[in-house]
Amino acid sequence: MELIECIKTRRTVRKFTDKPVSRETLTEIISAAAYVPSWKNSQTARWNIITDRAMIDKIALEATFGFEHNKEIILGCPCLVVQSAVTKRCGYEKDGSFTTSKGDSWEMYDSGIAAQTFSLAAHNAGLGSVIMGIIDDKRIAEIIDLPDTERITAAIAVGYPAEEPNCPPKKSAEEIARFI
Repeated sequence: MELIECIKTRRTVRKFTDKPVSRETLTEIISAAAYVPSWKNSQTARWNIITDRAMIDKIALEATFGFEHNKEIILGCPCLVVQSAVTKRCGYEKDGSFTTSKGDSWEMYDSGIAAQTFSLAAHNAGLGSVIMGIIDDKRIAEIIDLPDTERITAAIAVGYPAEEPNCPPKKSAEEIARFI
């Protein structure tokens, strides 16, 4: 698939078939996502891949703050990817001070780039995905035994799409760009 076509045809997918996603396919996707740019090449994005049905269900039932929509998405996905980031690297100097006024916001910025690249690579592999932020980071960290040196940045439900969502309206370049 050509890059621009991949970008323009990727959709947020919230309903999946029961078909499992192979470890090989997930490894290919993560390998592509490893090429994202990051703060001073810190490469802090981490991918916690969950295919165990009991653990996925536990996260859905215990770590969505009662947000029914995300609970149902997670209950219906064959694979849940919990994205995390190594803390205290993005935006920092070696002495622990911040390089810019953005502080540690670079962790989330880099994580966003990585999550989108993951989603594009998944789409290229014939998979659908949805990046979710309304999740109980602390509870998920407990469930998956996340190292103390990382923080959860998103949960991404992944699988073979059960439906092909329509493209929502997008703003034109003229509406969102300012040439100076």
